[in-house]
Amino acid sequence: MLRISHYLRTLAGQCPPPRTSPPGNDRAPVVIWNLLRRCNLTCKHCYATSADSVFRDELDTTAALKVIDDLRAAGVRVLILSGGEPLLREDLFQLAAYARAQGFFVALSTNGTLIDEHTVGQIADAHFDYVGISIDGLEATHDAFRQSHGSFRRSMHAIRLCRQAGIRVGLRTTLTQENHAQLPQLLELMRTYDVQKFYLSHLNYSGRGKRSRQLDAHRQMSREAMTLLFEQAWRDIQHGIDSDFVSGNNDADAVLLLHWVQQHLPEHYPQLEHLLQHWGGNASGSGIANIDNTGDVHPDTYWWQHSVGNVRHTPFHQLWLDKPDPLLLRLREHPRRIGGRCTDCRWLAICNGNTRTRAWADGDLWGQDPGCHLSDAEIARTPPRLIPCSTTR
Repeated sequence: MLRISHYLRTLAGQCPPPRTSPPGNDRAPVVIWNLLRRCNLTCKHCYATSADSVFRDELDTTAALKVIDDLRAAGVRVLILSGGEPLLREDLFQLAAYARAQGFFVALSTNGTLIDEHTVGQIADAHFDYVGISIDGLEATHDAFRQSHGSFRRSMHAIRLCRQAGIRVGLRTTLTQENHAQLPQLLELMRTYDVQKFYLSHLNYSGRGKRSRQLDAHRQMSREAMTLLFEQAWRDIQHGIDSDFVSGNNDADAVLLLHWVQQHLPEHYPQLEHLLQHWGGNASGSGIANIDNTGDVHPDTYWWQHSVGNVRHTPFHQLWLDKPDPLLLRLREHPRRIGGRCTDCRWLAICNGNTRTRAWADGDLWGQDPGCHLSDAEIARTPPRLIPCSTTR
């Protein structure tokens, strides 16, 4: 995840640099936990391939509470509760309260359609540090992508209720060809609904998202979207507006931010380049971990095709830190050994080879990421030679 606003505020002298661990080192990760797979929606880009049915062999309450203890023993401090739709799990608030009591930063990731005047009180009482609600376009686009008529209105109503209850809310959008042109209006919804955070996710080819890869935004669309976020984040900083723009699932965004700063704030370019190199890019398998509904542990939420072990049988710290899977060791290399045009990319130390699951979907786990939106000229170690034009005839 690229913390756009935080880096720009650092350059503006308004906050210290983001706290990061040295890239590739063994460290306690942010854990995204899919508490269940059931969901009331069937979104086209769902990496969990969720459906409105009960899935077998999911962790019960006793096992889930033990996992929280194991995560704390492993040094994990940030826990994102996801699904499926986590609000369908009856013990959600019990688990959230237990994690909060253990000192975790606890976030809730939801589609928002089940948040109403009753449940918003439960969410407020749970004191989630952050509630992320997914909005994937304006009404017609969102409803079509979520395959549920009226889902947009229910989710936006949820955002309004959460803000009225004083809950910090984030609006989460997966960028596609279908909603690219609507991004300015989605940013306006932030202001209308008093939303503090905007998370732009690039499409990852996993689960139903793999079948929907033809909807992925073209490179120019991605670049335009990121430029829009950079500009909005900087305007908000200049006007003292409390907003937080982040992007995920395309670590080449950091290079675009560096180029944007070079053009608009050139005096800060060296500082930002240093900060981004220390950030280190894609952190799947090191700074990010996923636990699925059955207890299998994955390098991130898009890696359900590969498990590094199960927390039912082995404590998390053993799986992640003591005896890591060979795939985790390979992912923790920095910079990673990546083929294709990544091999000679001048920015490899910043993006770390980008998203491996898109490369996997393209046929080569350690090949170049097909979602990279940087041109060959931009990644070249040596700038291309320019042939001077002669003015003589």
